[in-house]
Order: sequence, then C-alpha cells, then structure tokens
Amino acid sequence: MAKSFIFSSESVTEGHPDKVSDTISDYILDKCLENDPASRVACETMVKDNIVILGGEITTDSKFNYQTAVYEAIKEIGYTYDDCAFNAERFAFINLLGQQSSDIAQGVDAEKAEGKETDEQGAGDQGLMFGYACRETPQLMPAPIHYSHQLGQEVTRLRKDGEIEWLRPDSKTQVSCRYEDGKVKSVTAVVISTQHAEGVTHAEIKNAMVDKVIKKVIPAELLTNDTEFLVNPTGKFVIGGPVGDCGLTGRKIIVDTYGGMGRHGGGAFSGKDPSKVDRSAAYMCRYVAKNVVAAGLAERCELQVAYAIGHPRPVSVHVDTFGTNEVDEGAIVQAIHDVFSFKPADIVRQLDLLRPIYRKTTNYGHFGREDAGLPWEETDQVAALKGALSVTA
Repeated sequence: MAKSFIFSSESVTEGHPDKVSDTISDYILDKCLENDPASRVACETMVKDNIVILGGEITTDSKFNYQTAVYEAIKEIGYTYDDCAFNAERFAFINLLGQQSSDIAQGVDAEKAEGKETDEQGAGDQGLMFGYACRETPQLMPAPIHYSHQLGQEVTRLRKDGEIEWLRPDSKTQVSCRYEDGKVKSVTAVVISTQHAEGVTHAEIKNAMVDKVIKKVIPAELLTNDTEFLVNPTGKFVIGGPVGDCGLTGRKIIVDTYGGMGRHGGGAFSGKDPSKVDRSAAYMCRYVAKNVVAAGLAERCELQVAYAIGHPRPVSVHVDTFGTNEVDEGAIVQAIHDVFSFKPADIVRQLDLLRPIYRKTTNYGHFGREDAGLPWEETDQVAALKGALSVTA
C-alpha cells in the first residue's frame, strides 16, 4: 500500500521581529569579522516596539559604532515607512554587550591551559548538530521549506522593487506538500500572511499574493483544484514587526534549517562566530550530507555530530541514509571520515569561515541558498567521496 502523508514547513521574511533580531546580530558579527577575523562574537538582540537591545559577549579588535550598525541593518530590512512605528530613523538603543568569559576562551583557544588535554582549538560549547540533504529539489532541500522560502523572497522582492507599494516588511509563509511513497505529488495548502498599509482591501491583497507570488513560485504541476490558498486569514495585518510582537535572536531555528524535515540539535546560528560549533558544525554537516546525496550515494542523508566544550574532536559522528543508500552505509561512513574532518579548527579552515559572510545567511534559510555563494552549499567533494569508496570497498 502506498504511504501518503502531508508535511508542512514555514518561513518568515526579514521584517518578522525574530528575523529583525537575527539580521542585526549577524550584521554585528560581520562588522567584527571585517577587520578582525579572530573576533569572538555571541551577539543576541531583542526588539520590541521601537527599542533595540543588544546583549551577549564580544571580544574583538574591530572598531565601529554599534548603534550605527543597528541603524544600517534596520534600514536594509526596509523599516523606513512613515506608518511603521519601528523605524530605522527613530529607535531607542540599549547596549548590554560584554566580553567572552576567560574560562570559555581558554577552552576554545589553540593553546594549552590547566585542565585542558590538548593545545588544539576546542569546541566553543557542548552540544549536538545535524545536517540534512535530499533529492526533492535541485538544491537538495526538502520541498516544503524550499517553496516557503521562495514565497517569502518573492514577497520581499515585490516590496523592495516597489511593485506593490502597500506591502510592509513583516510576512510569514507556509507550504503543505502531499507525499506518496516518499515523493512530492502536490501542494495541498499555501499560507501567506503579509503586513500591509492601512486602507488596502483583503481582496486586493489575496489576488496579488495568489497571482504574483504563489502561482509564480509553486510549480504549476503541484497545484491542483483542491489546493487551498490562505492569505492573511485573520483579515487584517497592519500592526506588524516588533510593534506586533517581541523579537529575539535564535527563535526561528527550524525556519533556518530544514523546516522540521531534518532533526535539529537546538542551537541557534545568528550572531555567533564560527568557533561556536552550534553554527559551524551544522554548516559542516549540511556540506557533508549534500555531497553524499550529490554523489548519488543516497537519496537522503542526515548527519549528527556532538562535541564537548574545549575538546578538539567530536565525541560522536552518526550518519543515517534512511534506507535510501545505493552502497553499503558503513562504507559511506568510512568515506566521510576519509574525506572530511570534524575538528572545529578544520571546519573553519575547510569552509573558510573567518569572513564577513553571515549577513547573507540570515534570511530565507541558511541552507539551499545557492544564490549566496555559501561554501557549505558546494558539492566539490563528490569526486573525493567516490574515490574514497573505491579504496574502502
């Protein structure tokens, strides 16, 4: 009997209050890395009404004005409308940033310290990270989250290009896909909730979102007569952004990854430099999983790595191909270990992570973004994996 089920994933645009916080945190991180690649950054942001609060720990030699950086980030998002109370030109600013704990620093630094077993760079924290890839889309991402991101990107493009003047920055999207025997057969529901100016009718909003966004983004063969389009289902969405809801860095971790299709270790990404394995190891796991699938070794692949704070090697590396492997799974695991290193310092080196590239990751997913030139989206280790398999077979 064919197994049929519906799976849904959501995305949010950069004007969503949590993504405003993520964007500011990654903007600060990039500012630090621009002039000091050795910066240690854990920047958390909270936004509510017209107030921006920075907290966390930063140790850097980069010199810049933090309030000016926040202003630039908000302006880039597009909160410049006179009818938006949260506005780049008029926000209150509170800076509660401190420096990284010396106890944590000695564990991360590539130096010996009392009680530390090696002089290698250690993980910035304990924890577990996951990476995932599948053949549902050309980007090797699950279809529901992929299409949700694309819907949000198109809504934002229409706003920023001035094609729809009543659009405002805060929007959410959601896509439900019907699967049969592991394959996407149709889209059963699409949800778009978008902030808008006062005075525009609900009918005008729905017609624009269906005709200019949904039917442009979702492949026609996946839409049926039964596909449900739900646009601004509350009826009105004028009050949005940090005025409508408090925003915090790191609250959209499922949006940032695989939409719930792949597992998640719980650690957020934005505002963290790559010494934090929450971020860098999750990127590494995506890189490895994507190369495994691109090499044709499996239809789906998920990796889990786990670390102890201050320790230079993962305490575990687990690979699951969900029975879709084309060669022995044990051989795939061995090939992965032959080709890739999961030591924190090696991850940073392999992916060239000490660069100000993180503003490009914040919105519309940290994975599947082939337009952004992100190193963990490359499939440049396919030949190496195949070569390792021929040696270990």
